[in-house]
Amino acid sequence: FEMIGESEPMQELFSTIDKLRDTDANILILGENGTGKDLVARALYHNSPRKGQVFVGIDLGSIPEQLFESELFGYEKGAFTDARKDKPGRMEMASGGTLFLDEIGNLSLMMQSKLLTAIEKREIVRLGSTHSVPIDVRLISATNVDIHSLVAEGIFRQDLLYRINTIELHIPPLRDRGNDIFLLADHFLIRYTRK
Repeated sequence: FEMIGESEPMQELFSTIDKLRDTDANILILGENGTGKDLVARALYHNSPRKGQVFVGIDLGSIPEQLFESELFGYEKGAFTDARKDKPGRMEMASGGTLFLDEIGNLSLMMQSKLLTAIEKREIVRLGSTHSVPIDVRLISATNVDIHSLVAEGIFRQDLLYRINTIELHIPPLRDRGNDIFLLADHFLIRYTRK
């Protein structure tokens, strides 16, 4: 991962990431599209006590609601027509490490409820199973929407927000980063010239 920026807002962000080095707290990253939320998530992971463990990312905005449970919680053989073998979900795969939930603001209330239950109980139940599987994940979540407004409107569960944002990071948009645009332009110019 590579984060570029010399502007004051970015230096503050880098300093905060460094201060979070020894924490296992759940973190919520807020920022507009294209601000590098995934890069910040990877920086947090690489600077965490779990850096030697697995990092599993999932873009919740791209998962159809009917596949949410099988993607996140996994399934047992025979749980549905095409389930020919057992498959662990992303939460189970990330156990011991870090789970990055990108675009968490896109979840429906039903999916939010299921995710909250898994986070609170620290266990999941695969589709088609009656047995729970314990999980130990450090959650990093991200969204480009104003999640606090969604809570006020009743579209996002306040109790889930409470669980995922022990610490909240705001990534500044490029328009607030001054001369960083020149650094980024040079970076991409060199990268694509090599290609």
